[in-house]
Amino acid sequence: MARLVRMGIDVGGTHTKAVAIDNQTQEIIGKSSVKTTHDHPNGVAEGVVRSFQNCLRENKIRPNDIVFVAHSTTQATNALIEGDVAKVGVIGMSKGGIEGFLAKRQTRLNDIDLGNNKKINISNAFLTLKQLDEKRVYEVISSLENEHAEVLVSSMAFGVDNSEPEQLVYRIATEKNIPTTMASDITKLYGLTRRTRTAAINASILPKMLDTATSTERSVRDAGVDVSLMIMRGDGGVMEISEMKKRPVLTMLSGPAASVMGSLMYLRASNGVYFEVGGTTTNIGVIKNGRPAIDYSIVGGHPTYISSLDVRVLGVAGGSMVRADRSGIVDVGPRSAHIAGLDYAVFTPEEAIKEPKVVFFSPRPGDPADYVKVVLADGKEVTITNTCAANVLGLVNKEHFSYGNVSSAYQAIKALADYCQVSVETIATQIMEKAYAKIEPVILELADKYQLEKDQISLVGVGGGAASLITYFSNQMGVKYSIPENAEVISSIGVALAMVRDVVERIIPSPSKEEIQSLKNEAIQKAIESGATSESIEVHVEIDPQTSKVTAIATGSTEVKTTDLTKEITVSEGLALAAEDLRITPAEVTLLEKTAFFYVYGEKDRQKDKGAIRILDKKGFIKVQRGHASCKKTTAKNYLASVELLWEEMAVYQTEIIARPEFYLCLGARISDFSATTLEQLQLLMDLEIATLAPEEEVIIVAGNIKQT
Repeated sequence: MARLVRMGIDVGGTHTKAVAIDNQTQEIIGKSSVKTTHDHPNGVAEGVVRSFQNCLRENKIRPNDIVFVAHSTTQATNALIEGDVAKVGVIGMSKGGIEGFLAKRQTRLNDIDLGNNKKINISNAFLTLKQLDEKRVYEVISSLENEHAEVLVSSMAFGVDNSEPEQLVYRIATEKNIPTTMASDITKLYGLTRRTRTAAINASILPKMLDTATSTERSVRDAGVDVSLMIMRGDGGVMEISEMKKRPVLTMLSGPAASVMGSLMYLRASNGVYFEVGGTTTNIGVIKNGRPAIDYSIVGGHPTYISSLDVRVLGVAGGSMVRADRSGIVDVGPRSAHIAGLDYAVFTPEEAIKEPKVVFFSPRPGDPADYVKVVLADGKEVTITNTCAANVLGLVNKEHFSYGNVSSAYQAIKALADYCQVSVETIATQIMEKAYAKIEPVILELADKYQLEKDQISLVGVGGGAASLITYFSNQMGVKYSIPENAEVISSIGVALAMVRDVVERIIPSPSKEEIQSLKNEAIQKAIESGATSESIEVHVEIDPQTSKVTAIATGSTEVKTTDLTKEITVSEGLALAAEDLRITPAEVTLLEKTAFFYVYGEKDRQKDKGAIRILDKKGFIKVQRGHASCKKTTAKNYLASVELLWEEMAVYQTEIIARPEFYLCLGARISDFSATTLEQLQLLMDLEIATLAPEEEVIIVAGNIKQT
């Protein structure tokens, strides 16, 4: 039987890396890397194709073995950062009267500031429904073309309820070969100005993204691969290239998304703060309940309806250079060795480190003049980085990608230590302290925003420079850490194993069961359009009581789901894993409940059946971590009585509010999580999931809340 192969390609700032993975076992078959082709006429698409073809050739993979191929892309983000955008013509529409007066103001956009003296230029037009016929639309489009608009946006007041006017503009513009975005295609949320602005950002990058998508798709076809080419989205899913051509803005931050999804394939914990550590920047985000934290992106200071990972990007990473004076280390970063064109001392042969002398300089015009480089006897210049300091302090192990020549790093840092009249260890520690001081507030802010309990957090390091930061940070914070296997190509792995993801959002005050089911069906349909098979799709529904926003998140796989051949763990093996995660001995842990698919463990010394809980699947992955929770086992037909009991038992009464618990239901082979402000709303959401089970099927219910002090 021929092997089936999944191919993932990640476009990084320096390298484009391809990874081939066995579809059945998820084992890595081969890797290939090329320099990212920023300056090629085909842009980064050329590097995608080169790495793909090299990986096929080097690992003797036949084109017809490929069942899945996807790549992340920096194109959308880079186009906005660099101002490589088209002028946008916005056609606003509405009924007349006061609605028309307000809609005309709300769809009239100013130029969108992108920073760095870059902007999206906007031309505006407006039509009332009385004026809306083909002739008038042709005239308005021609007028916008005369103002040099290259792409169009059609945005109708309440277009989320009736998109026919937007579709009329789209049809006529398409006949004239003008790329066009319908605002209602981007989001189904109300908020006319925000929806129109999001559509304008999407439209502005359409020409650039269409060129890249077309050339990449053509090259993959020329290589003999017939499966659909998938693109990584910024929220962690993938979509077919045909969908990307309509909504390219959804690929913003697809690089960090790829690394997160790769981490989830190896991560045994369900809650964590992850670091993607490169040479110049570190991306930091949150995984909660096994899913990455998602938020709306802000472009040019303006909120949008673009869902992407909630990521913080900091200019301190593995290759960050140090700034110093006689007193010691002044700062670390943001300039990196890569930007300055210097090698890391730790990656320099020991015999080359002769007569090292400290020289202070400005890496780029306008930079401070106290960055450190080390000039060697032969005139070669190297620099001191976070990676150098971490190696000297013994924080990097041999198996880590950032492990280097400790002696070389020591000699380079000694030159600076002698200048400052302190020890090498003092300088190395100061370097790590400066890096930690920049990143710790970001970790704490994200942990607070997403209400992560500190004792449930695991730091997850990915990227080639992960070990240069995470070990020190873990020691300082007193939390667990992990660096997944193949961390340096984790993004490519994430692309190769990613699921299709699509989201539908609506504002629905007091939603009924029928309205939520309709929303779920729409999310399923969108996921199918993005490339998922119908039988693989699962839908998670969230209700925001503050805004009445109902969100349906559909995830599914392309073709038949990958078979996971990992051996199932025993009860005792699961107990040992839970104890390790709880940081207690196995003797202090007990099995609370189990089903055919899950084990639930808790502390033996539980007060009134409440305490720390871990839910593990039979493959040994920790799906839920709660520091204060209670657990009950029941059946599908009797589940509500247990939920009502836990709703009251796990409530925490605070000064002005009652904090209600979050619920986790083990339903067959999946876990669904729920939160709501009323019991009626909670039942509404749960009923939709429970309805898929047989009445006598076992259900485990876990309710978790903050511990009352």
